[in-house]
Amino acid sequence: QVQLVESGGGLVQAGGSLRLSCAASGNTLSIDTMGWYRQAPGKQRESVAHIASDSESNTDYLDSVKGRFTVSRDKNTVYLQMNSLKPEDTATYFCHARIVSFRGLNDYWGQGTQVTVSG
Repeated sequence: QVQLVESGGGLVQAGGSLRLSCAASGNTLSIDTMGWYRQAPGKQRESVAHIASDSESNTDYLDSVKGRFTVSRDKNTVYLQMNSLKPEDTATYFCHARIVSFRGLNDYWGQGTQVTVSG
């Protein structure tokens, strides 16, 4: 089992910055990837940014956030630095961790943190 606790959301004006943090505990040695999803009202949850456990250079980003968001990791904490925020970035952001084993995939989620960008 993995527990994820997020922090860092809030209200910011368009063009501003926020940094989200997510601390993992529990079976952290088995985590393969960590990152962030987001979900806006009335929309599906989408993958925003992820980073692999075995290589900090192994990252992937949602096209609309490339060049503005940066995902990074320090031991059992993953960060999302969000710059040049836009109103369309408004959503609840969820920390995500995935463990891949012979049993299959196990996904773990944080409780979510609200990011609101005012235009």
